[in-house]
Amino acid sequence: MKGWKKRGAMVGGGLVAIGIAAALVLNALNSNIALYVTPSEVAAGQAPKLAAFRIGGLVKDGSLKRDNLTVHFVMTDMAHEVPVAYTGILPDLFKEGKGAVVQGKLEPSGNFIASEVLAKHDENYMPPEAKQALEQAQKTKDAVKP
Repeated sequence: MKGWKKRGAMVGGGLVAIGIAAALVLNALNSNIALYVTPSEVAAGQAPKLAAFRIGGLVKDGSLKRDNLTVHFVMTDMAHEVPVAYTGILPDLFKEGKGAVVQGKLEPSGNFIASEVLAKHDENYMPPEAKQALEQAQKTKDAVKP
């Protein structure tokens, strides 16, 4: 084989290897992405059907119920509510009436099975998306009231 053919084969092999590596990295990044949605978006059917995603909002007062290690509660944005089940230990700052973000999957029945629960760490902090969603839900709720 001549020198230019060897170089061409090596360049071609290198490009194929780089392409495979890039495809694997992009696939790994894509599988770790968790979209953020609000309870109103879940109620409107805008949540991913088979993929994991995050729901942010407030834990509804009086909704926290414990069943051994499984905790049941309701996430709300003041306009809509989503029932959540989580098996595990909750963060210390997790409380009713406080902000939280839960990650998991939505069942066909409408229940959200959480794999991770994140509690708000500061009483004044709220993610911009959650703040905007709560304000929008409050405006919608106020517009509906007579």
